[in-house]
Amino acid sequence: MSSESAAPLPVPLFDISRQHEQLETELLAALKQVCTSGKFVLGPDVVDLEKRMTDLCGAKHAVACASGSDALLLALMAYDIGPGDEVICPSYTFFATASAVTRLGATPVFVDIEPDTCNLDVAQVVQRVTSRTRAIIPVHLYGQCADMEPLLGLARLHGLAVIEDACQAIGAGYQGKSAGSIGDIGCFSYYPTKNLGAYGDAGMLTTNDDALADKLRLLRGHGMQPRYYHKLVGINSRLDSLQAAVLNVKLPHLERWTEARRTRADRYTKAFTERGLGEAVRLPVVRDDRKHVWNQYVIHVGGERRNALRAFLADQKIGTEVYYPVPLHRQECFSYLGYGIGSLPHTERAAAETVALPIFPELRDDEQQRVIDAMTEFFQPAGAKHALSGPNFMKARDGAKSDQRI
Repeated sequence: MSSESAAPLPVPLFDISRQHEQLETELLAALKQVCTSGKFVLGPDVVDLEKRMTDLCGAKHAVACASGSDALLLALMAYDIGPGDEVICPSYTFFATASAVTRLGATPVFVDIEPDTCNLDVAQVVQRVTSRTRAIIPVHLYGQCADMEPLLGLARLHGLAVIEDACQAIGAGYQGKSAGSIGDIGCFSYYPTKNLGAYGDAGMLTTNDDALADKLRLLRGHGMQPRYYHKLVGINSRLDSLQAAVLNVKLPHLERWTEARRTRADRYTKAFTERGLGEAVRLPVVRDDRKHVWNQYVIHVGGERRNALRAFLADQKIGTEVYYPVPLHRQECFSYLGYGIGSLPHTERAAAETVALPIFPELRDDEQQRVIDAMTEFFQPAGAKHALSGPNFMKARDGAKSDQRI
């Protein structure tokens, strides 16, 4: 078979097996050690992981739990949030951000996002604070921190808790501080596809408040201390030692993996800009005072072209995803809140336009080049050569039909 007729190998959106293959010997040894010890729940590996997370985040305390979703729930429980209370959060986020609020009987108050970063718009938060507001949950979306300084100022003015949803942002930074150490409580997820992923669900909470840390430890274990004596009504959200062992093996590699993600993000942005795609798509925006860790590399493609682009890339065996196609305020389960179409315009536009491209530490240069070339091919007008880039590409594109523009 000639090289011209050979089908190209797929470029996955994410391939966790490559990372695990590199660390297989260490991972299996760590799991075996836990099995031999018999200390499967909140064992020494969990204590070690908590200590490592305090070092990583610069927070005084870290409290391990069963998942990122539980971390959000426990954080709200620590503030006794319940019926009659309101919690402000973005609609453009994963479901767990708001479901934690509703599970406690409180009301999520959805606000719009900044159109460029897709993070919570603090100006919108200001307009939604009421006498019933108890907390704000900024989401550090895709690996970039929300604008925390004005948000914290607003929260302090009104006596509100700030709970960082840092589930996509481990290692991210804001004005020299690490995600998870900026607000009152930080919530992390170690879901397998995160920048630091376990072999299943796992989560962590961070805080600088001694009393909050003690309460979180109680709440994650049925409110029990000592055994069979319950001071609070908590939940069962204890991290098992097998997951902690996996994470302890991986954690020393996190910074190197983060730099690999940043290198690949820079390469995408540079290549797309040089080839003139910046006129056809909106590229990610990184604030000067942030450290972006690129859990996702997300572009905006307007109108029906997003679906066409995804279909084209799928034909090229290139993986993509949409985070998130239906914003929370438009989900059926939240219809009782009464948000109509157009109530959060930037959120709704992002849901209609965003596309995530492959980005993970083990993504090979040749695979990323395939993505870049395929993107270039899609956005070129008919008959243009693939080699066109920069001014030549722009000149050719400008001569195309108007429906080639956004």
